[in-house]
Amino acid sequence: MKAAARQNRRIFALIGAVLALSAGAARGQEQASSLPVGLPDLPGLGETMMRGTHSPIALAGFDPVAYHLGGGPIPGLPEHEVTHAGAVWRFASAANRDAFLDAPALYEPRFAGFDASAVADGFVADADPRRHALIGNELFFFHSEESRRRFLVDAGLREKARSNWPTVARQIAR
Repeated sequence: MKAAARQNRRIFALIGAVLALSAGAARGQEQASSLPVGLPDLPGLGETMMRGTHSPIALAGFDPVAYHLGGGPIPGLPEHEVTHAGAVWRFASAANRDAFLDAPALYEPRFAGFDASAVADGFVADADPRRHALIGNELFFFHSEESRRRFLVDAGLREKARSNWPTVARQIAR
């Protein structure tokens, strides 16, 4: 008799625990469905949402001005960093930092530093700041040498990337 009563208590405790967990999960779903203001809508069935891949340090710490001076990817230094547009930008010198602050739009990479070829194809892909191209005064990054080569060979991809960027940019969770 005592064993049966113990067994019943265990069963009721287990049922109570399951009910408590399911109620907690339901509350968590309710909270997850109410997104903070400013976030993009959750993707629907069959849609994808690209994740924001930016670290708080822009360009993995490389100096954006150095690309324009022919130096290529040169690491910036913490003593020459500034916060701009929600990211920390590092520079190899105080002069490069000051040049950036005078005209950030000139030195910021196109397509928020994502792979330019991928943007031309309608999606975002991480890029490697060591794989870059400076075309005119525009700085582009790529995830692979093949992606870079393709973008440099096919000038039409630049215009396609520019026209796709507003749509692609909305897919990035910030």
